[in-house]
Amino acid sequence: MTRLSQSVPDERIVIGRIGAPHGVRGDLRIIPLTDFPERFAQMREVMAGDELLHITAVKPQGRNILMHFREYDVRETAQRLTGRVLTVPRAEAAPLDEGEYYVFDIVGLTVRDEDGNELGTVTDVLRTGSNDVYAVRDAEGHELLVPALRTVVQNIDTAGGCMTVRLPE
Repeated sequence: MTRLSQSVPDERIVIGRIGAPHGVRGDLRIIPLTDFPERFAQMREVMAGDELLHITAVKPQGRNILMHFREYDVRETAQRLTGRVLTVPRAEAAPLDEGEYYVFDIVGLTVRDEDGNELGTVTDVLRTGSNDVYAVRDAEGHELLVPALRTVVQNIDTAGGCMTVRLPE
């Protein structure tokens, strides 16, 4: 299974997007882009683009989170952050269980069948609800959809950059 979290340069991962301001004190709505929204409660700092922000308050609000940053204490200045993504270092990624991977760990892997034939590279992970599907594109641009099932995906070696699959008939 893959977990949601986009990747950005410099070994950082995206955990949210800043939405509209809330109230007059500079609080901002944060749209979580992570499978672990509970992480926001313990956070003390985060990057918004290339700017380090210090978190002074966090409060859940439905599916979103309200955050207040020390650097932006009024609505008018805080609204400048709207649309920016929030990132944390890759080292702060939430730990996963055995057999679970982040999307950014899967995208870019070379896919081979059991005989070692290269099928292409994972270009996207489609979340279908019942199971994920890996979109694999070969050198000619043909796309192959591989269900992320234990019976199909035989091995994932993120360090080696390779995935081995047994395709159904």
